[in-house]
Amino acid sequence: MIRSQKKLGEILIDRGLITSEQLKVAVQEQVRTKEFLGAILVKNRQIKEEDLLAALSEQFNMPVVNLKNKYIDWNFVASFSAELILNYRCFPVQRKEGAVTIAITNPLDVWALKKAEEETGGFKLQLVLASEGDMEGVIRRYKQYLRGDLFRKFK
Repeated sequence: MIRSQKKLGEILIDRGLITSEQLKVAVQEQVRTKEFLGAILVKNRQIKEEDLLAALSEQFNMPVVNLKNKYIDWNFVASFSAELILNYRCFPVQRKEGAVTIAITNPLDVWALKKAEEETGGFKLQLVLASEGDMEGVIRRYKQYLRGDLFRKFK
């Protein structure tokens, strides 16, 4: 993952999404609460989640994926642990040409990235960013898949 030299706040200011004063206030809140800067700005409705994703995409040189409209190969997903998906919020998207693509919501979560890398089975790991809403939706679908799979096993 190649990270931009620019910080998230700089990218958001350059894009005209926040002012330096808004950034200053958000950073003060971040110091106080230990929340991520982007989460604070979204929570305070200073930026939209899509704006945050676009800025993180630029900062981490990582494409954004829309999981709502993505075909899910449940057999492929089943080859990964429920822990990776439910606890680490990493969702396997596809395996293609020697690489596994996994959607994440937080590119700074080193534990999630380590777990994702462990589970790729020797394939190259490619990361894509997903919105919190998309991740929640696909995890909900995954839980339904698990319930259905259990139901079929005991039928």
